[in-house]
Amino acid sequence: QVQLVESGGGLVQAGGSLRLSCAASGRAFSRYAMGWFRQAPGKEREFVAAISESGGRILYADSVKGRFTMSRDNAKNMVYLQMNSLKPDDTAVYYCAAGRILHVSVRSYDYWGQGTQVTVSS
Repeated sequence: QVQLVESGGGLVQAGGSLRLSCAASGRAFSRYAMGWFRQAPGKEREFVAAISESGGRILYADSVKGRFTMSRDNAKNMVYLQMNSLKPDDTAVYYCAAGRILHVSVRSYDYWGQGTQVTVSS
């Protein structure tokens, strides 16, 4: 089992940057693909980015390509999401998730953090 705790959210102006972190506890972290998802009020949870177990493959949603960068440090059991050129549409609760396969679907992830709020003002 994996426990996940996100941090790094906050309020930022449009065009600014934030770095989200996800700390994982539990064994075998390096065996899990990791994902970032987000959910805005009144909307479904959506895929943002995902990274393979080794970090060798990374997927991004079209809406964040070129602006967001996902990475992981298996030695520290950490996952990161560097978010640059933020837009008001990026406002959402951001969730870290762990799953057995690298995928864009919410259903493919077994473990979830509690989320961290990101608010981008115009």
